[in-house]
Amino acid sequence: MNPMTLLPRALRLFGMAGAALAAALAAALTAAPLLAAPSAPVVPITLKDDRGHAVSLPAVPRRIVSLLPSLTETICELGDCAKLVGVDRFSNFPASVQKLPRLGGLDDTSIEALVALKPDVVLLGVSARVIDRLEGLGLKVVALEPRSMTDVQRVLGKVGQILGKEDDARRLWNRIDGHIAQSAATLPPGARGLSVYYEVDAGPYGAGTASFMGEILTRLGARNIIPAELGPFPKLNPEFIVRADPQVIMVGQRNAPGLPQRPGWQAIRAVKNQRLCVWIPAESDVLVRPGPRMSEAAALMARCLRDAANGPVPLPTVPFNAPPGGMR
Repeated sequence: MNPMTLLPRALRLFGMAGAALAAALAAALTAAPLLAAPSAPVVPITLKDDRGHAVSLPAVPRRIVSLLPSLTETICELGDCAKLVGVDRFSNFPASVQKLPRLGGLDDTSIEALVALKPDVVLLGVSARVIDRLEGLGLKVVALEPRSMTDVQRVLGKVGQILGKEDDARRLWNRIDGHIAQSAATLPPGARGLSVYYEVDAGPYGAGTASFMGEILTRLGARNIIPAELGPFPKLNPEFIVRADPQVIMVGQRNAPGLPQRPGWQAIRAVKNQRLCVWIPAESDVLVRPGPRMSEAAALMARCLRDAANGPVPLPTVPFNAPPGGMR
């Protein structure tokens, strides 16, 4: 029976003096189903991280610490930036995370400051030195290590599982993958097949074919001079690079000064023909982080290959001005 049908009967029984009481009764009966509606069940989350360790969370976390820039960006891209209560010193995107407490890096995390934030879970890289100490203090730790594109897809899925947004994570990966394909489709034939050396850090360390950066280059039709068997980010003998004689060199603005003056490097085609793509710090951040902005990374690499195919590549006009950056 509709509760509102009780109102005329109440008026007859109690008179107008009882009208207010009857109306209140009808309102209460109408609202009762809403008040009695059951709350959504709390579902525990169990997953294996990239160490192979099983991690159980009692529910979707409300307070998260991220100690890897790519993980920070993934959390935010999935719409849960507000759940972050602390980040590593290199996490700088989106801009809102720059206001959060800075907890150091992989090797010098401030454990006391981190514990004080009372996170429900800490997301970090497998190589972080603080994992054992954090777990010894009773904190939930999920270690994730994206190096290849397959890794990135898997890590997106793990973060989506933690956040209760697995469908959103799948859609995000499909969007990234689709945008990389679009960047490849925009390249003219002359920009394909160029041999490329990508220097990720002085040492020199290069981005190998097996890395996510190398895989993007391959999808863009470039030929990476570093074979897959050397690993994702190998330290190279400079003579190896000279002998490989790449047509294009990609390097961050931090490491570009003095590169042409390295012994034997003036004979490299990329140096002779001024086909050096030098990334400003904001671009380097995009390129070295295996996360949601990989589609932007592909667009930057595609721009470099187009420029190199057309002649000398213009160098940045903005002077270098950035704190030490961090990969991943």
